[in-house]
Amino acid sequence: MKKLLILMLLFIFGLFIPFGCTANSPDSANTRNHEKADTVLNIYNWSAYIDEETIPEFEEKFNVKVQYDTYESQEALLAKIQPGNPGYDLIFPGGDYVENMIAQGLLEELNHDNIPNLKHIDDTFIDTVFDPGNKYSIPYQWGTVGIAYDVEETGKEINSWKDIFEPEYQGKVALPDDPRTTLGLTLIYLGYNPNTTDEGEIAKAKDFLIANKDTISTFSFFGQRIILQEGIDISIEDNGDMFDIMEADENIRYVIPQEGTIIWMDNLAIPKDAPHKELAEKFINFILEPEVSARISNYTKFGSPNKTARSEKLLAKEDLENPVIYPPSKYYKLLQYVNDVGSALALYDRAWTEVKVEVGR
Repeated sequence: MKKLLILMLLFIFGLFIPFGCTANSPDSANTRNHEKADTVLNIYNWSAYIDEETIPEFEEKFNVKVQYDTYESQEALLAKIQPGNPGYDLIFPGGDYVENMIAQGLLEELNHDNIPNLKHIDDTFIDTVFDPGNKYSIPYQWGTVGIAYDVEETGKEINSWKDIFEPEYQGKVALPDDPRTTLGLTLIYLGYNPNTTDEGEIAKAKDFLIANKDTISTFSFFGQRIILQEGIDISIEDNGDMFDIMEADENIRYVIPQEGTIIWMDNLAIPKDAPHKELAEKFINFILEPEVSARISNYTKFGSPNKTARSEKLLAKEDLENPVIYPPSKYYKLLQYVNDVGSALALYDRAWTEVKVEVGR
């Protein structure tokens, strides 16, 4: 009953939270009124993923209009761009999707001369494995995947992947309904790379999940706030989904396991054949201004990769001190990206199908 009450309060609270810009497709007639500007920058981003001031400020500063469309999954993003760019100038893919889209020739190479504010990005997030040299993408926001739990129900703190498979939690654990995430986390627990292409190692992760199927109550998607459902004591969550939940219930905790976990990073990228590539690069550069970058992260409650925003104390003090958003530095070496694994993705998909069949959830 307590968890149901919290869900209701969060829902009511959510009705009053201002969301980011909403929009239609680039060729829609229902565009924001902006009579003084003829040039239109078409942006395709996650919903509620930018503050309310940034778009109008950019429009005024550069005398342009922004058409801002939103999507709810990376699959939707890829499905929109893959057949041919319908007219977007800027997109926000995750690291593995950046790598995949580069391989497919779906992204434009960036002109770094138009993005001098790249100097503000922390070296930790530059020159990643999915885009060496940041030729095609620039960091936007980042976060982690970890263990959420109700300490009142577990009766103790959780700090390891092995903890969630203890017999006492049988039928009380929710895992992500995503093959790369759940198999990747299992691979980390077993001591393997979450991006392995070794069929035997992937099979071991599959077999481990099947052997522990009685632990699994359900497979859920990020953003479902599954930890608040009755009967769920432990769930694997995106850290960004935990912020308001933990504020609403002091018994809900979030932890990066001692074995390590997955780090995710969403990026600014320009799709192939973008109508306004140079203007898109100006927008990227604008986003990287420390004040703008800080304002966005203070709104989204995700990690900012902007080192200047941090050093100049532009980021909210309570956020910087919140380990859910900014983990202690000792954890950084334990964080691994999920990368594109090419043809080995079929191995993950096949293993995942077997897991879902055997677990029966």
